[in-house]
Amino acid sequence: MSDPLRILHQDEHLVAVHKPAGLLVHRTALARGEREFLMQRLRDQLGQRVYPVHRLDRPTSGVMVLALSPGVATRLTEAFAERRVAKRYLAVVRGIGPEAERLEYPLREEDGSRPKAEMPAMEAVTDIRRLDSVELPVQVDRYPSSRYSLMEARPLTGRRHQIRRHLSQRGYPIIGDAKHGKGNHNRFFAEHLEAPRLLLAATELAFAHPVTGQPLRLSGALDATMSALFRRFGWAGHLPVDAVEQSQPHSHPAAID
Repeated sequence: MSDPLRILHQDEHLVAVHKPAGLLVHRTALARGEREFLMQRLRDQLGQRVYPVHRLDRPTSGVMVLALSPGVATRLTEAFAERRVAKRYLAVVRGIGPEAERLEYPLREEDGSRPKAEMPAMEAVTDIRRLDSVELPVQVDRYPSSRYSLMEARPLTGRRHQIRRHLSQRGYPIIGDAKHGKGNHNRFFAEHLEAPRLLLAATELAFAHPVTGQPLRLSGALDATMSALFRRFGWAGHLPVDAVEQSQPHSHPAAID
């Protein structure tokens, strides 16, 4: 029996949860043999249907919002597609990342429908900021010590694996990224730092409530793996907490079908 999902916020229209790392959101062609999905677990936990409106990669943990009716799902999906949702992520990367930078590398879709080289390059923009760093007296690569950074990432577009690909292209791959990262650093974190997974977490979503118009900001704490690592590296001051901020709407609430 799985532990209950951590509910961050729920009203009659939507629910926000903490998605555990390693859990698929819903059934896909790539999910052969999988029996556990966030959608089914949440439906069983709430006793009602839920509707996806955005995605988080399987290895990524953090804040996800789901609709509780088709009408709200349509509105929230549109808000994500039209970039009216502000997203914040935290990532642990190799090296000392830039203090602040906008990454604008076009990305080709990686959905497996046809060879990536045949896919059109799509606009992709991510704002990154270094929040902290650490130097460990351990030789993981060719240097006698190893440096890592805590990066904040705010994607302004929603391409598949955007943050992972952008940080890797910039030269600061996320620890635990099997596809875009470095195996020796990934193994070091898995074997010596009890962090055997992708160190990327969605920590915040902010958007106008699809029914009331009320500005809503949802923040989620990190899981045990990332929280322990932050404390170990002296980064505890950057740990997010579970929080919900609601303020008065700027306009009249809209009716929902």
